[in-house]
Amino acid sequence: MLRINLLPIRQLKKRAKARNQIVSFATLVVFLLLILGAVAFLQTTKINTIESQIAQLTAEKKKYDPILKEMQRLEKAKKDLENKITIIKKLKKDSSTTVRILDEVANKVDSKRMWLKSLKQEGASLSLDGVALDNRTIAQFMDALKDSPFISGVNLSNASLTTVSGRNLKSFSLACSIISPQKETPETKK
Repeated sequence: MLRINLLPIRQLKKRAKARNQIVSFATLVVFLLLILGAVAFLQTTKINTIESQIAQLTAEKKKYDPILKEMQRLEKAKKDLENKITIIKKLKKDSSTTVRILDEVANKVDSKRMWLKSLKQEGASLSLDGVALDNRTIAQFMDALKDSPFISGVNLSNASLTTVSGRNLKSFSLACSIISPQKETPETKK
């Protein structure tokens, strides 16, 4: 029987196959490196473009900073003016209410039977101190104040006997709440 030695051919084929695999792997690595290099170049270009746009927009924003500061200053001035207008309107309303309250109190005082020593208004509260001939006069004055559209919650906080010019009179203190009557609208008149 004859023996044929095929081993070197197999080894040559294996070597050729290994060489082909190494060459294809190296080609693949080179191709991959080229792709990665291209992507890196594109990303770097994109980053540079975006950075230049950011720098340009920042410079443009800095141009508008004085305008923004002026707008903020004007906005603050506008709020201050609105607050002042609101305060002026409130003072105007309160001053007319105060005048009406003084008129109401003056009209309700029975000048022959009593007189007021002091009248103090603080916000929505009103304090009255006075002297009357008797308790009935004080009660009538309190009832008259309760009927006023500007005064509510009339409370007697102090009543005591006092002597004025040799006569025994009643000294009193009243605490009241001030209300602003609602202006009549066509709907409320019906």
